[in-house]
Amino acid sequence: MPVPRGYTYQIPTALVERVVPGSRVVVPVQRRQVVGVVVTIDTSAPDVLAKPIAAAPDAEPALSPALIELGRWISRYYGAPLGLALRALLPGALWSVRRPTGPAEQTERVVVLTQALPSLLERERAFRRAPMRRVGYEALEALGGSAPLRHLVTRLGLSRAVLDGLVQQRFARYTDVPRARDPFTGLSSPPPPMLTDAQRQLVAGIAATPVESPVLIHGVTGSGKTLVYLEVLRTVVALGKGAILLVPEIALTPQTVARVRGVFGDQVAVLHSGLSDGERADAWRALRRGERLVAVGPRSAVFAPVQRLAAIVVDEEHEASYKQGTAPRYHARDVALARARLEGARVILGSATPSLETLHLARTGRVCTFELPERIGARPLPPVEVIDLRSAPRVAEARGIPWTEPLDHAVRSALSRAEQVILLLNRRGFATYLQCPACGDVRVCPHCAIALTVHQTPRALRCHYCGHEEPIPTACRLCGKETQRMRGLGTQQLEHFVGLRFPEARIARMDLDTTSTKWAHHRILERMAEGKLDILLGTQMIAKGLDFPNVTVVGVVDADTGLNLPDFRAAERTFQLVAQVAGRAGRGPKGGRVFVQTRAPDHHAIRAAAAHSVDAFAAAELPLRAPPNPAYPPHVGLARFVASHEDERLAQEAAHRVAAWLRRANSERLSGALSVLGPAPCPIMRLKGRWRWHVLVKSLEARPLGRVVRAWGRDRGASARGAVVVDRDPVSLL
Repeated sequence: MPVPRGYTYQIPTALVERVVPGSRVVVPVQRRQVVGVVVTIDTSAPDVLAKPIAAAPDAEPALSPALIELGRWISRYYGAPLGLALRALLPGALWSVRRPTGPAEQTERVVVLTQALPSLLERERAFRRAPMRRVGYEALEALGGSAPLRHLVTRLGLSRAVLDGLVQQRFARYTDVPRARDPFTGLSSPPPPMLTDAQRQLVAGIAATPVESPVLIHGVTGSGKTLVYLEVLRTVVALGKGAILLVPEIALTPQTVARVRGVFGDQVAVLHSGLSDGERADAWRALRRGERLVAVGPRSAVFAPVQRLAAIVVDEEHEASYKQGTAPRYHARDVALARARLEGARVILGSATPSLETLHLARTGRVCTFELPERIGARPLPPVEVIDLRSAPRVAEARGIPWTEPLDHAVRSALSRAEQVILLLNRRGFATYLQCPACGDVRVCPHCAIALTVHQTPRALRCHYCGHEEPIPTACRLCGKETQRMRGLGTQQLEHFVGLRFPEARIARMDLDTTSTKWAHHRILERMAEGKLDILLGTQMIAKGLDFPNVTVVGVVDADTGLNLPDFRAAERTFQLVAQVAGRAGRGPKGGRVFVQTRAPDHHAIRAAAAHSVDAFAAAELPLRAPPNPAYPPHVGLARFVASHEDERLAQEAAHRVAAWLRRANSERLSGALSVLGPAPCPIMRLKGRWRWHVLVKSLEARPLGRVVRAWGRDRGASARGAVVVDRDPVSLL
């Protein structure tokens, strides 16, 4: 629960052996029952009249001592109530009071031999009048003495009557055993190729690095970072220890799982939000029991109950998707580092475009860096052509779509050679907004300070923040003029145009609208891998981790979509996105080319991405975040306090109270160690019906920032909860 202190309960005598730190328990809170986690046991007499625990559903504790301590660290570092921090550690299904043990495990009926008949004479006597029973007996014997009933009937052709006869003769029995719901069963890829000399040297270098020193693998796209991860994890699993592999997007999970299972087989469990409650609970149980040693998944997989944890890999560590958007607002990369310290495990961070925070840690010696500067097979990085949208000739039929002749010619040439194309546009929908050409009115969301996006499939105006939806009007609501103009470009409109421009091409669009159903990501990427698609277009989810050797042309249709947002990370995100998607080209023997269309060809983020140079970007960007400019991470620590309310005036007043409290705490408790900025309206002033103001707090040291974040939760958090949100180390200021 979102309270600053834990609750005390009495342990009934019947539950004494089951209730230990880390156990889940069912307890009364006011007039209802909830699931909680035991964090401490006090054997002395309590100073309050404690209610008894109602139930303890598990035979073993759900959380290990290290995970409980990790929950405490999250609570302290991010200023979150301990209850919310612990809640993040377990799958949602395990917090149900109706089913406190979580979704029941599926069972499978198995036939097990109970008597041995070693001699032929014994078998002839036993089955003289039932020769088919002997066939069934010997089939079970050949299968090791037991087999699933379904396998015996459907695969071996034995009848239920024959098996029932064996049971009646007491030569066998039926039993029900748990059968894990694993949606990735059968998903595997061939064993990985042999490591190159550079990769072997890197693996040896990691092995020689002290376990307590985090490792950064800075390798260009296509350099084989995944092969290095798998080799390191192979040595871990060979010792009977466990590992966690984090990926930034659910879209990458099937591809990663296939590679990992190609090495570790059924030792792999998958945890992510796209699975059902039962599938997640089964994977969690298999890891908790030590039946599986490798956990794969997005950010929440950092809490996987892996036994004897020895390594955590954070692939594409720079990705903003590792940041949790609701309390506790943890960053999976930083949680991985904290968990590794608690459990004595190694952390490996990997990226072709590391975050500036990680680069700063590497340059100050707190992270050990290994580089893979070349692609496998010494293939060159693809040349990048930057196209200035202000002056480049455009295709006449494109009208308002930024589609230049160089990109058009490259796509057509690739299709003529039966090669594949990837097109990136990081804005979904058909058009960015709808505007009346007569009076200029723009349709905006009634709940958010943002224009409604035009969608054509299905046809509607939709808000990408709160989900509000309304029909596309035929006339302006203000002046009544019937003609409405669509402004801006989205992936739906790009798909429509490309389909008309290249009618013979097989096209798929990959964005949140086309991947909302289970396995949608996997089906699209599988078609691309099998050569059943010619053009894959989409948002940022196609920019990372994908390896298609037949992709020879990558086009960034508009690189400016996020470049000028009012956020200090806008340039960094643009550089990473463009550099990552550029790395999808030229991964096979045919080579490749990249075309980046922009109206800011001289911006340092665009120039550095075109040169595939992290160093060039860091050299230009880091000084912009350092004093005497307004200082931002990695030069300082940052926390953001966001006050929100349905009433704009009350939101503003709440933000002023937050700022006053922060300045008072800074002068009275922290000797001026903090810099307090604001309050000011958030760039997106209204979201989901609530007006938003924010206050920023900066500090050169982590300790004062942690103290003020915890003090707010302790002093004011309970009274202001819901009205003020605290986000330490925010990845966005929008």
